[in-house]
Order: sequence, then structure tokens, then C-alpha cells
Amino acid sequence: MPGFSDCNVEPAILARARRGDMKAHEILYRVYATPVYTLALRMLQNPSQADDILQETSIEVIRKLDTIREEKTFPGWIKRIAVNKCLGHLRSAWNRHSSTSEVDAATGGKRSVEGSDRGVDAAGAELRLDAAQALSLLSPTARAVVWLFEVEGYTHREIGELMGRTASFSKSQLSRAHQKLRAVLGSMEGDESCMRTQNSC
Repeated sequence: MPGFSDCNVEPAILARARRGDMKAHEILYRVYATPVYTLALRMLQNPSQADDILQETSIEVIRKLDTIREEKTFPGWIKRIAVNKCLGHLRSAWNRHSSTSEVDAATGGKRSVEGSDRGVDAAGAELRLDAAQALSLLSPTARAVVWLFEVEGYTHREIGELMGRTASFSKSQLSRAHQKLRAVLGSMEGDESCMRTQNSC
């Protein structure tokens, strides 16, 4: 799956895009669309919201393309825009009221996996969740921290700054998320190898 490190563009294409060339804009879009959508889908767990993030990112790219002078900075620039759009959504009042950070006590400790009609507790040891499904069990904030740290390579200091918090906040969120994910993925072979240990933070 293409990532942001694969968002390489030729200087000529970037120059044409800055001049408003629609074909060049289309080429750029094809370069960054998949990484941006994947990032948004993993952080927000909602395909329609991921589409919105991709659209908002595309608009900002076109508006601010003239700020990019070297093609080598393009991948990091695109990633920063997409991450900020996702975090902006997570901070929105609508999302705070429509999402819960912990299991709802009214469900008796049960929480369903997105796309499944079974609660985690009902499945027991036989339930096998992949990483994407397991991420859906985390709070939006914890999910964002896990994705930014584990996949996108941000440091705790950078994540804290992006979220308007501290590095310690990011570390705490990651530690709790690891504990929850280990509980869910514990029956899967090799789950220890898919995450860095806290000693490497």
C-alpha cells in the first residue's frame, strides 16, 4: 500500500501545478490520494469522513501549492496537511459529542467492532481481529496517537504539539492503547512483533 514516503513528484509536474495546470493537479492527486485516505480512514474509522478529509486536503494543496519550492518536501507537506485535518475533525464539537473514549457502562462492558454485530466479549478467544479492526476499539484520541506514532513515525513530542498537549500525554495514550490492543490481539500469533515496545519510545 502506497504511503506518504511514496508521494514523490517531478519538479516539472510541481511547477506546472503551481501555474494552475489541471492535468498536473490530477497527477498530484493520484500521487497522494491513497495515503491521505488511508490515514484518515484509520484515524477516523469512517469512510465518508475519510472522503471529506481527502477533499479538504486537496483544496488546501491547490490553495497553498505555491509555498512548496522543492519537490523533496512534498511528501512531508502533504502528510502534515492531512494529519492536521484529521486532528481538527477529532477536536470538533460534533465528534466530541458523537464519540466515546471509553466503553459505555450501559452496555455492560461490551463494545462492538465496526462492521461486526458481535461484541468483543462474546467472541472470546476464538475472535481474530486484524489491526484495523482492533484500532476501532480505541478512543479517537488514542487511535490517532497509535497511528501517528506506530505508522507515520511521529515522535511523542511532535504528537503532543499537534494535539496541543505534552509528550507525556502522547506516551500515556500510547501505553493505554497498547494494553487494550494486547488484550484484543493476544490470541493472534506474532502480535508482539507488530508493535514497538515502550522501551523504544
